[in-house]
Amino acid sequence: MITAFYAGSFDPITNGHLDIIKSGSKVFDKLIIGIGHNSQKRGLIPISDRIDLIKECVSDFSNVEVLSYEGLTADFAKANNINILVRGLRNTTDFEYEKEMAQFNYVLNSELETVFLLSKPENSFLSSSGVRELILHKRDVSDFVPQNVAKYLYQKTNKSDIN
Repeated sequence: MITAFYAGSFDPITNGHLDIIKSGSKVFDKLIIGIGHNSQKRGLIPISDRIDLIKECVSDFSNVEVLSYEGLTADFAKANNINILVRGLRNTTDFEYEKEMAQFNYVLNSELETVFLLSKPENSFLSSSGVRELILHKRDVSDFVPQNVAKYLYQKTNKSDIN
């Protein structure tokens, strides 16, 4: 059985993330979505809520598991005998960044291989930071995030133009 790990902050999860999850669930026997704590990012959504939202998004996938973790991705993978890290690519800028991260991860854990999955063209511009910016400016994000996430964001921010 081949298990892969898709790590990120998913704050919030976007349709682009979900696109990569769908692809990864087809390629691997098991896909673990790891919500990591990124010390360089201020969180919009509490991690416990992110876990619940993502679990709801992937409830139709029997081979996808959602959890949170602390520390380095390479260390988590090693401790859990995971040898494949899934990363999504939207553009060449992502590739340069992800290539560097893959090389860091390899130095930390030489058993860890990074597999890149391309986002669909309609999701190639989506990012969690872009969605957070829209929320800050009271704009509708319902076209960019799963429906349950849009509803959550509307309820939590109490802004009438977020569906």
